Amino acid sequence: MPGFDGPELCALTARAAVDLLRKGEITPQDLIEASVARIEQTSPAINAMITTCPDRAHEAAQQVTADSPLAGLPIGIKDLTPVKDVRSTFGTPGLTNHIPAQSDPLVETLERRGAVVIGKTNTPEMGAGANTFNAVFGPTRNPWDTRMNAGGSSGGAAAGLAAGEVWLSHGSDLGGSLRTPASFCGIVGLRPSPGLVGGSYATMSFSAMPVEGPMARNVADCALFLDAMTGYNPVWPLSYPADTTGYLGTCLQDPGRIRIGFSPDLNGLAPVTPEMAQILRSGVERLQSPTVDITETSPKIKSVDSSFRALRAFAMWTSFRHTPTAISDHYKPTLKQNIQDGKALTLDQLGDAEVARTRLYDAMQGFFEHHDVLACPVTGIAPLPVEIEYPPEINGIPSRDYLDWLRFAFLATLCGLPALSLPIGHTQAGLPVGLQLIGPPRGEARLLQIAHHFEQALGGPMTPINPNVTL
Repeated sequence: MPGFDGPELCALTARAAVDLLRKGEITPQDLIEASVARIEQTSPAINAMITTCPDRAHEAAQQVTADSPLAGLPIGIKDLTPVKDVRSTFGTPGLTNHIPAQSDPLVETLERRGAVVIGKTNTPEMGAGANTFNAVFGPTRNPWDTRMNAGGSSGGAAAGLAAGEVWLSHGSDLGGSLRTPASFCGIVGLRPSPGLVGGSYATMSFSAMPVEGPMARNVADCALFLDAMTGYNPVWPLSYPADTTGYLGTCLQDPGRIRIGFSPDLNGLAPVTPEMAQILRSGVERLQSPTVDITETSPKIKSVDSSFRALRAFAMWTSFRHTPTAISDHYKPTLKQNIQDGKALTLDQLGDAEVARTRLYDAMQGFFEHHDVLACPVTGIAPLPVEIEYPPEINGIPSRDYLDWLRFAFLATLCGLPALSLPIGHTQAGLPVGLQLIGPPRGEARLLQIAHHFEQALGGPMTPINPNVTL
């Protein structure tokens, strides 16, 4: 495990920091100063927190009460989500100097609940891609090896958490954008059920595919952050009330007997390198215990890739077709192609995708009658050099585009299921590997409870690290 020479406060868990805030033993200003110092210390190596707002944070901290859920804890907000009076670029040159006059309602909710925004985390342009780079800020690098990428599209959030820049960081997920960077950076990322956490998706506010969610260095902190994010808000059409018992409280309870269905490759949905397959299998075997039943099995799923591609392309076309040319003319080629793919869709393709999606959901419902969670890869490959946009091949199978290697993320997205990336091991090169745990609809509480139990069985949560500068 790499060492850590940042401020001592930055090494605390989020729960420990909040506890000290509530007791009055530290102040939000103490944490803001520690966070800013660590960001300055690590930014040259990883480029994770690309815009900071310490003055705004200090001003906001004066309004926070110690009895609020986060009690003045600084957090990062992904640069796809507007924060009032803070540069919010969406990673695209046409919005390089954009400063919103209003925050996203999710940011307002978090601030009411005691979060203090310390800055914006890096993302691919408009969130399109699983390698975090853009023409405004450049690439985010993996703290475990700065030659490698941090995943995406919540790569800045994941890298900053791993390096101890913040205690909690906000992310979003459509095709694995919370889960992939969590796996690559050795932290925890949760994709919640649609409607549990709000977010603004402009013309696609009824879509159940994109979601916002929490990222943290351990499962309990992730549950704490989820509690602060949730709650009914009529501004979001799919919004529904949170679990009244609290996700953190349930997370820390004894999970009792756990039934795991482990699928090494989801019936061949996507290729997996031999090293990744071995790491995942060894990690799952370590979870076996008298109270944990593990069965190697897979739900009977079909048309995952084609259904996801059609619905995602339709969402891209719908969302971006009226974007002013002053912005869209600057888009990278892969983003422009995504939008054009949506325009070229036929009604038959969309109809087939919706029918397939329903059948997938039915198959997962049957699977959860016999299993508490589905365990499978997050990706079939470890991080690649940061200069490579997406893997040209995996285990000898060529990639058509940057979506091909993300197929393990599609199932949960299509079916509206909560899914979490849990650190489970490391490659021979020392890079983290996450295990994807998928739960039943609106099953976040049980999913977090099981993940917390597994985290303890695997040796407990990670602590922040110094970036391993290998350039």
